[in-house]
Amino acid sequence: MADSIEDFQRVRADLNEEILNCGHLGMKRFFALDHQAYEPGSLGTKTKELLGLVASAVLRCDDCITYHLVRCGEEGWKREEVIDALNVALVVGGSITIPHVRRAFARMREIASLKP
Repeated sequence: MADSIEDFQRVRADLNEEILNCGHLGMKRFFALDHQAYEPGSLGTKTKELLGLVASAVLRCDDCITYHLVRCGEEGWKREEVIDALNVALVVGGSITIPHVRRAFARMREIASLKP
């Protein structure tokens, strides 16, 4: 993987700010909708982040996988639980998701190395 977690988060935050400040109401509304989807409701934020990870793996979005892995860690998911969720993504998404699961494991290794 080319970018470190720190680089990923810095670039993501910088570009999100640029997008949100571009003046396009539709984009601003979509970002707000995305944010609200992960707020606590009938399902808690912790569960929603794991669901986001599975959906991201099935849809094969490495940026989204990285984002949700970080969030799953922040929400308290254990490595074994995340691996179990990635197994569901693999079964649903099929063999085409294998490279993304590999990269998810590499990101988990990187995230673990950042913890004090």
